[in-house]
Amino acid sequence: MKDMQSSNLLKASLLCGVILLLSFSCWELYLRGQGITATYDDGKELWSDKRAMVYEPSDKATVFIGASRNKYDIDQATWISLTGDHPIQLAMEGNSPLPVLDDLAKDKNFKGKLIIDVTEGLFFTTSPNNTSEPKERIAYYKKQTPAQWFSFRVNHVLESKFVFLDKDNFSLNALLGKIKVHNRSGVFAFPDFPMEFQEVTFNRQNFMTDKFLTDTTLQNKVKNIWDFFRSINKEPPMSGVKLDSVLLAVKEDCDKIKGRGGQVIFVRTPSSGPYLAGKKMGFPRQKYWDRLLATTGCPGIHFEDYPAIAHFQCPEFSHLKTSDAIVFTKNLINILENEKGWKFPRK
Repeated sequence: MKDMQSSNLLKASLLCGVILLLSFSCWELYLRGQGITATYDDGKELWSDKRAMVYEPSDKATVFIGASRNKYDIDQATWISLTGDHPIQLAMEGNSPLPVLDDLAKDKNFKGKLIIDVTEGLFFTTSPNNTSEPKERIAYYKKQTPAQWFSFRVNHVLESKFVFLDKDNFSLNALLGKIKVHNRSGVFAFPDFPMEFQEVTFNRQNFMTDKFLTDTTLQNKVKNIWDFFRSINKEPPMSGVKLDSVLLAVKEDCDKIKGRGGQVIFVRTPSSGPYLAGKKMGFPRQKYWDRLLATTGCPGIHFEDYPAIAHFQCPEFSHLKTSDAIVFTKNLINILENEKGWKFPRK
């Protein structure tokens, strides 16, 4: 009797395994049939993997911090090809770079080159909405266990092979989250970015898919999300003592890095259309960008000051498509070398 029960359990287990394998295989084949390719979960684990790289020799690597524009606008393949330098991408979508800047400033072992993206609404703020995630990732990096590190390595291998492991788009929670729920008292449906807008590589390079670049409906959806963010942000741009305090804190952090032999430069990456017009109105250069450079004593590159990179039209007003990112990256390297005196291995 026991042998028969064991045999039945084994058969049931094997049947379940076959059903699961067939289900996952069909799901994977369906997604690939839709033209979807493998991407990576750009969470705290992947960010921590890159954060650990900042100790590479300063003449062989450059660290990038900021918001999402650094992830779209810096084409890493072009950067590596022209400089021989390793780009270490630590920027985070929708977040302030200031917690990461402070973390690097306090890390006495960091003495490298640092490029800071200045997206005004995210840079000149201390709102927890824009600083809590960077702080969470920094804490995770510092407390990461060997088991978590091993799990990340395993996940990396699997994520590179299977489309359905995309947690942000195809996990159960993600799929349930795509079910449209009308806003009502106590229930608010946050708008979702189309997945075609934000493909991510293992090096944390973001790019828009060809479908996104040819589909104005998808582009308008992202434009509407930018407008939504503007509508819910009731806080006026910081000024007065609060702005002075932020600028002083940034100066102190930059001074620490430069004092160890590091290099720091601020970059205002391109935007266009109503998004750019709105930022000019809310964050006039003289009050914010110019004061940032004057207070910190650091050099800066503002895209509007250079004709070769001042003409871009962003598909959704705020980020460059890959072909424009290549042009922007080439020109940024030229400016860094010929005007700012930066040196790169390949040069």
